[in-house]
Amino acid sequence: MEWFTADGYWLGRLVFQKALAVVYLAAFLGAALQFRALIGERGMLPAPEVLRRTDWRGAPGLFRLHYSDRFFAVVAWTGCAVAVALIVGVDNRVPLGAAMALWALPWLLYLSIVQVGGVWYGFGWESLLLETGFLAVFLGNADTAPPVLVLWLLRWVLFRLEFGAGLIKWRGDACWRNLTCLYFHHETQPMPGPLSWFFHRLPRPVHRAEAAANHVTQLLVPVLLLTPQPVASVAAGLMIVTQLWLVLSGNFAWLNWLTITLALPVIDWSPLTEPPAQRGAPVWYEAVVIAVTVLILALSYHPARNLVSRRQVMNRSFDPLHLVNTYGAFGSVSRVRLEVVVEGTDDAVVHPGTVWKEYGFRGKPGDPRRLPRQFAPYHLRLDWLMWFAALSPAYARAWFGPFVERLLENDRDTLRLLRHNPFPGAPPAQVRARVFRYRFTTWRELRATGCWWHRTFVRDFLRPTRR
Repeated sequence: MEWFTADGYWLGRLVFQKALAVVYLAAFLGAALQFRALIGERGMLPAPEVLRRTDWRGAPGLFRLHYSDRFFAVVAWTGCAVAVALIVGVDNRVPLGAAMALWALPWLLYLSIVQVGGVWYGFGWESLLLETGFLAVFLGNADTAPPVLVLWLLRWVLFRLEFGAGLIKWRGDACWRNLTCLYFHHETQPMPGPLSWFFHRLPRPVHRAEAAANHVTQLLVPVLLLTPQPVASVAAGLMIVTQLWLVLSGNFAWLNWLTITLALPVIDWSPLTEPPAQRGAPVWYEAVVIAVTVLILALSYHPARNLVSRRQVMNRSFDPLHLVNTYGAFGSVSRVRLEVVVEGTDDAVVHPGTVWKEYGFRGKPGDPRRLPRQFAPYHLRLDWLMWFAALSPAYARAWFGPFVERLLENDRDTLRLLRHNPFPGAPPAQVRARVFRYRFTTWRELRATGCWWHRTFVRDFLRPTRR
């Protein structure tokens, strides 16, 4: 079938596949380095307990067959190895069927991880990676030109991602409609980056322009993805520029980078180079792609209905394999930044002279003098959940107690998630947690104190607790 492939998009496919493999590498690397403390057999929310509470139908995956920390490590590091293989182009050096199997492997491995990840893996970009990774299986390799149907399915993902995010903002917080959300967002976002202080200090008219540009990019530009070239390429380019702005202004794991990745195959790269000679698509491949397209369109009913619903929800999967999902972010924006500060002491009995030493986290704000660091696309899961805990203790009910228990034991795996352990020689006698209000300092305060943050005590989060 001549209509089945699009020769001119071969370079867009190649760039997309390389970028997606890099995102996979970041995801698997984070899983390999963080899982023992979070979901390991002695983790805060052990994966075996998640498996006991769910079944095959609701959460299928490899760990249904067997779970151990050693097996999880094998899965995660295998995912890293496969991602590296895809980055260097092994998929283009093997037959089409083998390439599809190679792309299916990281999808299956990461699906298995997400199914046992609990709240630590409850972020929208987990589903986005799985949905995108599933479609990548059927995008083909150097043996054939990119299939048109899969290219359009990737655009459908990008459309839902951006349009859904735009609608949830417009329907949600009034500050999006009156263009004032960016007065607060750079300061109160989950994990600021090294430039967030400077973005926050931009003039308010610039913040209003940012908000207006966001509405244009997320509510109008996605429609242009469905138009002919070169308009679709321009739309994708605008999305990439917007995402790079977000990359500079904060840390959102791989969400921005995966959005950029989805925009790459929309662009018509054909003026840059001639496509190589490629064979026609095998009949079996055409049949598989058509069947997958029918499946995705059928599963798209609920996500599409959610887009037009007044009760729109965000970041939800409608099938256990995360094949078609709904997305969105920051339907409401915090006006005040609260942070949970965790401290320990060597004193067995707390008295007025007790000295409390603060634990340092890698990404979330702590020491007011420390400039926020850039971590994305690497995902610091504990730091993100600490942001949610500051919003409401309900977000931390399941895991914060076990976290404190492990601090009282100087648990090696848990301490590896932190930047600084103030008790390297022996565990603390007691640990407490307090909530502070954080705000970015002014230019004058920064020059006078060297502090990027100013913090004020608000309330106790956890009173002094001993082992």
